[in-house]
Amino acid sequence: MFDPHDATVRRFAAACRRRDGAALEAILGDDAVATCDGGDLVPAPAGTARGAAEVARLVIEVLGGPADAELTVESVNGRAGLALRHASRAVAVVGAETAGSRITTLWIVLNPAKLTAWHRG
Repeated sequence: MFDPHDATVRRFAAACRRRDGAALEAILGDDAVATCDGGDLVPAPAGTARGAAEVARLVIEVLGGPADAELTVESVNGRAGLALRHASRAVAVVGAETAGSRITTLWIVLNPAKLTAWHRG
């Protein structure tokens, strides 16, 4: 069964892996927003990024990670989202809201206290 949300998140993940700003902007809604939660434990962008271009830059900065980091599509709050791991340790989990084939909202969790259940091995 085709799930438009899942397909959109998968396209978004592929663009993230390529660090392709233009492709990210094309997937993001014109008035997309993104919020990061670092929990004051890790550096995280303050405030909310707004607009496709600003959100795309934020995503590349936050999810660009080391070359050997693994970005996977996984269930986040019951819907397709992203998990970024480095050396099997989760460094970010991303929940997404979509409208049709565009992403409208991203919630990026960077707070290590909230990521322990996402670690592997």
